[in-house]
Amino acid sequence: MSTTEVPIEGGPATAKVREPLGVALLDLVTLGVYGFFWYYRVHRELADLGKAHRTSELGDSPGTSLLALVPGFLLIVPLVVSFWNAPQRVEAAQRLTGVPESQRVNGVLAFVLMLIVFPAGAAYVQAQLNRVWAAQRQAAEGKDEPVPSELVASS
Repeated sequence: MSTTEVPIEGGPATAKVREPLGVALLDLVTLGVYGFFWYYRVHRELADLGKAHRTSELGDSPGTSLLALVPGFLLIVPLVVSFWNAPQRVEAAQRLTGVPESQRVNGVLAFVLMLIVFPAGAAYVQAQLNRVWAAQRQAAEGKDEPVPSELVASS
């Protein structure tokens, strides 16, 4: 699975552009273990982006998001709330980084996919996040050129 590090503009953190299919396959191969790691990392990256933009709209506690999955799934409600909030945060990140509205995440689709077939939902969310990180890379490089194909090919 190829990944590319992208600096988050306005802060010292970086984010990873991940292959969406690789995210889904790793989740399946590890019987869901990678999914927990991925979920935490995505929320950490979103929180870092939020800090750089001085907003809590993207979340500020990736550990709480992870706890909503384990052991939150026993209560059902924390899991559902977390799966609902995750695409909302991605959409907010897309808005903050200038991703065109026509290319933004479909929150309901992401929620349903994550709830019913998590690997498919994770792949979809990662593809949408790749658009955020492509916009961040462009901003960091200060270019108005098209987004590099390796950053959006899988989105």
